[in-house]
Amino acid sequence: MLFATVGDNTIDEYVGTLSRSYVGGNALNVAVDLARAGNACRYSGAVGPDRAGERVRAALTAHGVRTDGLVVLPGHTSVSRIRVDATGDRSFEYEDFAVCAQYRPDEAELERLGRCGAVHIGMLPAESAALVRRTLAGRGVLLSQDCAVTEGFDGLGIAFCSAGEDVSHARLLAGQAVAGGAALAIVTCGAAGSIGHDGRSWWQVPALPTNVVDTTGAGDSYIAGFLAARTAGADVAQSMRAGSRTAAETCAHEGAWPQETVPAG
Repeated sequence: MLFATVGDNTIDEYVGTLSRSYVGGNALNVAVDLARAGNACRYSGAVGPDRAGERVRAALTAHGVRTDGLVVLPGHTSVSRIRVDATGDRSFEYEDFAVCAQYRPDEAELERLGRCGAVHIGMLPAESAALVRRTLAGRGVLLSQDCAVTEGFDGLGIAFCSAGEDVSHARLLAGQAVAGGAALAIVTCGAAGSIGHDGRSWWQVPALPTNVVDTTGAGDSYIAGFLAARTAGADVAQSMRAGSRTAAETCAHEGAWPQETVPAG
C-alpha cells in the first residue's frame, strides 16, 4: 500500500537549557515514521526557498519518502520554538507556520493522492483540508486527519484527536468526532493511554512505560503506528497498541525521530 501525508513540516528549535534543532511537523513526522517502518509513503506540503526547506527535503529523501508533492512557495519554511527549562520540561513558545499555512494541493496533486491507499492530513488550512476530504470521498482511500491541529470530521475514516490526560474529555471528543462524520475516532491521552470509538463500541488501551526523554512527536508516531497496523489488517485494539508502542519509542529520544543534531538558530 502507498501511504501519503499532506500538510505541515517545520524546524523544531530547542532553546533554553538546550540549543539544537530538528526537522519535524505532524504530516512530515507521520510520513517519516511510516517509511522507517518499511512502508511506501509520499509527502505533500510546502517549504520556502531557504536552507530550512532544503533540510526538510533532505530528511524526507533520506528516509525514502517521495517528495514529488513537496512544493517551494515564496516566503520561508515553518519554524517552531520549544523552550526547555532547568527541569527538562518542554513547552512550545512560538510557532510560525509560514508557507505551510498557504499550501493548497492542486488538481494534479489531488489526483495523485486519490491513487494512494491511505492519506493522512496533518496541519493544513481548513479550506485545503476540506478540499482534500471532499475530493477523496468515495475514492476508496482510507482518510485520516490530526483533528487536534486541523478542523473538520466529515469524510474521515479515522479522526485522531488529543485530550491531554483527561479520559472523560477524550470520550467527549470521540463522540463529537463520530457525530461530525468520522467513522472511527482515536483520542490519545498521554500517560493515560488512548480511547477509541466508532459510534457503537469503545476501546481503551494503556500507554506503555518508557524512559521519557522528549515527548515531541509522540502523538505523530502513535498515528503512524496505528495506521501501519490497521492497514495491515489489525483490529482497532491491536492498532491502538501498535500506536502506543511507537509513541513510547519516540518518547525515549530527543526529536520526533532519530536524526542529526544541528545547533538552533
